[in-house]
Amino acid sequence: MNADELCFLSISEAAGLIESRQISPVELMRAHLDRIERTEPALNAFITLLSEEAAHSADTAEREIASGEYRGPLHGIPIGLKDLYFTKGIRTTVGTKILRDFVPDYDAAVTEKFANAGAILMGKLQMHEFALGATSVNPHDGPARNPWNPDRITGGSSGGSGASVAAGQCMAALGSDTGGSIRIPGTLCGIVGLKPTFGRVSRHGVYPLSWSLDTVGPMTRTVRDSAIVLNAITGYDQRDPSSIDAPTENFTAGIEDGISGLRIGIPDDFFYDVISPEVGEAVCVAAGVLGELGAEVERCSIPALNHALGISSAILVTEAAETVFDKLRDRPEDIGADVRARLRLGAVTPAVDYIKAQRARSAYNAQLEEAMQKYDLLLAPSVAVGATGIDQEFVEVAGNQENALSLMSRLTRPFNLTGQPTISIPCGFTSDDMPIGMQLAGRQWREATVLRAAHAYEQATEWHTRRPNLNA
Repeated sequence: MNADELCFLSISEAAGLIESRQISPVELMRAHLDRIERTEPALNAFITLLSEEAAHSADTAEREIASGEYRGPLHGIPIGLKDLYFTKGIRTTVGTKILRDFVPDYDAAVTEKFANAGAILMGKLQMHEFALGATSVNPHDGPARNPWNPDRITGGSSGGSGASVAAGQCMAALGSDTGGSIRIPGTLCGIVGLKPTFGRVSRHGVYPLSWSLDTVGPMTRTVRDSAIVLNAITGYDQRDPSSIDAPTENFTAGIEDGISGLRIGIPDDFFYDVISPEVGEAVCVAAGVLGELGAEVERCSIPALNHALGISSAILVTEAAETVFDKLRDRPEDIGADVRARLRLGAVTPAVDYIKAQRARSAYNAQLEEAMQKYDLLLAPSVAVGATGIDQEFVEVAGNQENALSLMSRLTRPFNLTGQPTISIPCGFTSDDMPIGMQLAGRQWREATVLRAAHAYEQATEWHTRRPNLNA
């Protein structure tokens, strides 16, 4: 097996080979480091590469496994972290010039969990500044570039995570999702992006953007791999006020059980108002596949979805402005123009508007919860178009010129308001060979159902088997 073949193994495949001693953590780490060195000039996915630290971790993992101390399926697996996860002794920039030299003195909860699982941290990954944007075009670090076409965006804000996993630089990465920041780059880079239930994964040591919307989750190349990572990172954490003490689960246990009898609703409202016809067609075909696999799929109406953007916008920008208020006040010139404009908007939003938005959110969530009494899952497109050009401001959709940036998070934000678990998985390609994704949103705390349905679709199709050709 050559180095690139090693890099495109799934975690579950690599874990089996490591446990049976057919490959070693050192061999796997070196293959990924070589892959990074060959592809990074084209992708710009990393902010901080940790070559020496990764080599040390791989050596340690190899010795432990040789002595019978195998820790589980992440032991010896190369992973990456979006650069807003605190890493003790390693800088955490949050994609901004202001925190260029910030070195935390403790690890984030999920950083601890990855270390305890024996994973190998390859580095800290590129992102939109302060996680407040959907392109990962960063004025301080340059744009993260899409491995399917380096002239296109990765989506954001977890763009480096999406690019790195899709390109075989890491086997998994963590993103964060406030308005779609896991699912957007997951979609545009052709991988799996999972936003767990709000409160399922600790946010301790994760630089905040919006206290009532931020969510932590995995980005992987297969659904099973997302379940493996989720197993490792979930759990109540008293250090995080938003953490909820829910029962622990094994998310891989029932992943092969199929979807016969699952009820899936396809909302007619909102999701198809502004969408590329080829994206809409791909999701329609995917719905047919789910029906063929035994699910009961039907159209439905949830009028509250039409209010999602107005509600989420008021909440997100206001909370974001509060989070970085001192930086906006003291060093505005060191914040990129696009992020600075959104922060200033949040800073001048009247408190009464924020309170109205939170009240509207309560009514919105009640309607979505009522809809979920009838359905196990909701199915929708993840992003309205394929990845746009890095400097592209407008895109034509059904004969109209639409703002490219606005389209990126338009379809993901509805499920951040509810906090329900939502996964984005590949379901096709555009006419210019850029990935298309669909999202499946489940009931609160029903990640197992979301993963089971996504896995069933994934195994019935071939989209997850395609690889970007970087000529690296």
